[in-house]
Amino acid sequence: MAQKKNWLQVRAEYTVASALVLGLRALPLPAATRFGFAAARVLDLAVPKLRKTALRNLELAFPEMDAAGRTRIADGVFRSVGRLLLALARFPALNAVNVSQLVRYEGLEHYQKAKKNGCGVLIATAHLGNWELSAFAHALLTEPMNAMVRPLDNPLIDLLVEERRTLSGNRLIYKKDAARLVLKALKQNEAVGILVDQNTALAEGVFVDFFGIAACANAGFVKLAYRAQATVIPGFLLWDETSKSYVLRFYPAVELSGDAQVDTQRIHTQLEQVVRQYPDQWMWIHRRWKTRPPGEEPIY
Repeated sequence: MAQKKNWLQVRAEYTVASALVLGLRALPLPAATRFGFAAARVLDLAVPKLRKTALRNLELAFPEMDAAGRTRIADGVFRSVGRLLLALARFPALNAVNVSQLVRYEGLEHYQKAKKNGCGVLIATAHLGNWELSAFAHALLTEPMNAMVRPLDNPLIDLLVEERRTLSGNRLIYKKDAARLVLKALKQNEAVGILVDQNTALAEGVFVDFFGIAACANAGFVKLAYRAQATVIPGFLLWDETSKSYVLRFYPAVELSGDAQVDTQRIHTQLEQVVRQYPDQWMWIHRRWKTRPPGEEPIY
């Protein structure tokens, strides 16, 4: 168990985070963009284990790729983090008019069709692209939704982020109350976005094939869908370098079989396809393959 932070550490981290948010919001956009990239670069240098994890993950996922290629993807991951920080800092200035200049939809019809089913929508999303802006922009452009979140380990920073996440009308669901509140939202035909791409403990998950490697994934997502008879659609907000803007892309509904392992695999197969298209926008810095099948040697 991680050691609890003392008051001075919590306050110091919050002071740095507040200064970062203030700078990213106050500077002109070109300067703020450079500042966001610089902040992500500082994170890269200050916490070297993140890049080490990214390179190990990339070695596993793309064994045919040379070291230079894996380094380029890792560099892109931190640039993606910089764009996420910039967007989060500027949430208070976003509205339905100006966010439409930054975000465009592809596949919105899949979301609209899912809503017509009347049993709620579970959006399978991931730490890919800009997941914070994804829910925020959708609330402004279409309708508010629910987002499942985990509290940050710094309570002051958590309050700062929570306040921004809810500015567009979205509702937060914390994991400790997740099942009850998710089912309540789905019963009211609301949408719930859940990040499905993180490593899960053996007791809570099933193993799926992800980039050719057994990955433990939480089966609770599809079990909630079964119970509520909700429609499951993948959705991600992806950076388009050509237009210098984002695409909020919804995919066709995932057909569920009722088998938790099979259906969790279907979702992760879709996720892998998108990550392969945008490899520098997924959080390779997370130890995705930490949980191993019984008897297997650790990967990290």
